[in-house]
Amino acid sequence: MPGEFQLIQQFFQREQAEQPAAGVVLGIGDDCALLQIPEGKQLAVSVDTLVSGVHFPEGAEPALIAERALRTNLSDLAAMGAEPLWFTLALTLPQAEEQWLREFSRGLFACAKRYGIALIGGDTTAGPLSVSIQVMGAVTPGQALRRDGANLGDFILVTHSVGDGAAALASLQGRVSFSGDDHAYLHERFYRPEPRLQASARIRPFASAALDISDGLVADLQHICTASDLGAVIDVEALPLSSALVAYPDRTQAYEWALSGGDDYELCFTVAPENMPDIAMLIAQGQLQASVIGEMVAGNRVICEYEGQPFSLAKQGYEHF
Repeated sequence: MPGEFQLIQQFFQREQAEQPAAGVVLGIGDDCALLQIPEGKQLAVSVDTLVSGVHFPEGAEPALIAERALRTNLSDLAAMGAEPLWFTLALTLPQAEEQWLREFSRGLFACAKRYGIALIGGDTTAGPLSVSIQVMGAVTPGQALRRDGANLGDFILVTHSVGDGAAALASLQGRVSFSGDDHAYLHERFYRPEPRLQASARIRPFASAALDISDGLVADLQHICTASDLGAVIDVEALPLSSALVAYPDRTQAYEWALSGGDDYELCFTVAPENMPDIAMLIAQGQLQASVIGEMVAGNRVICEYEGQPFSLAKQGYEHF
């Protein structure tokens, strides 16, 4: 069985060495990486851990695990309006299987190449399967999208569609069933969520606050409310649902997935009324896919309404413990 350093050399260091990245003075293979941050930029850093049986099904394909792990972390950079630069990987493995590592490495570097982010270091150890990735990106000072900038009367928007991640998980776990095309679509949405980096760059001049939807729309929007000392009202009928969820016979369940399911990795952002014409222009030109779903109001919590009446939820969002 190969040792730790052989694993790093065979599946991670060698491939990355063939594609040197900008700003990497010293990459994989030393005690630390040495990095040169782009001039005039701030460094945005985020880290997440995905655990087998918690964040992805046990027995999932290794290439898909790698893609999901990196894409969900890239979503955090999108939420801050940052451009991807580098990432580190800490991989805990029950055993070092060369075929598993080969497929994982293939998925990881295919994804990294697509989004222009370079692996610069990490760690491997033995234990229950988990994947920890730390991403680093660059943002111009004063232009980062934060949670604390929303104002009273701001419109609330989300990109693309919400609810797909939770519906996908329910399908993968066999709790619900979808048609062949819808099942394939949801499978792709779960394992290859699209980090909304382009949308982030386009809304950056106009958004007052933003984050990505990982734990559920209501739970995540509550973070904006708390940071901005405001409340929010969501118009449930305005939620953008994919064709897979529109076709699902239980619309209430579809709304539950959209509001509290999580795992969508779409952007939720707020826009002042005076900036809405700019956002509307981007949408009309096909440069941005986003929907207005509510408004920031006085208060301190998120309220959901359907046809003007309260819409109650079984849960608010994903709990990590």
